[in-house]
Amino acid sequence: MNVLSFVQAFFSDSAHWQGYDGIPSRLLEHVQYSLLALAIAAAIGLPVGLLTGHTGRGGNAIAVVANAARALPSFGLLVLAVLLIGFGLLPVMIPLVVLAVPPVLVTTYEAVRAVDPAPVDAARGMGMRESRVLFRVEVPVALPLILSGLRTAALQIVSTATIAAYVSLGGLGRYIIDGLYQRNYEKVVGGATLVAVLSLITLALFWGVGRLVVSPGVRRR
Repeated sequence: MNVLSFVQAFFSDSAHWQGYDGIPSRLLEHVQYSLLALAIAAAIGLPVGLLTGHTGRGGNAIAVVANAARALPSFGLLVLAVLLIGFGLLPVMIPLVVLAVPPVLVTTYEAVRAVDPAPVDAARGMGMRESRVLFRVEVPVALPLILSGLRTAALQIVSTATIAAYVSLGGLGRYIIDGLYQRNYEKVVGGATLVAVLSLITLALFWGVGRLVVSPGVRRR
């Protein structure tokens, strides 16, 4: 059988659409893991990136931290977390968050630093407080790049959250891990296809968010 035959067989089997191991349940679990990891990464990366980008301080430290985090293997970090903490959701969140923080942090920093200094200086000349300069002048202009960092992090999380299946959790990785163990390649290909489709949906969602929240003038520029 070729790949398309595996895909057709997987999605046409009604058993894959029902119960706790059905596609809706596994998809919901995968989305939940991904959203939680992205929320934690954004809560860490956005404030630090905005502050350092606004002040211009800490750029070298951010580069060092980001490069160090990128060098860590997600699966190795998962195994280490399980050995130290045990099974559960927390060991899965650690590698996912470590993977997602660098693109959010670095892109946010670079986005704020790239804002044209002329309107920033004009806002300060008008007596605006630094917090208002950041959120009323810099962030609206930097928003497209900030969203691109979040989008990159989201795509990395969605594709890597399959590792949750290695520690007996759910998600779309369950099909891949169980399929390999059972030598059921229909399941493996089906799970991989679902992850790819979810990644495309994530791209589309971020495109839609960008159309909604980014000013048309900034978007055209």
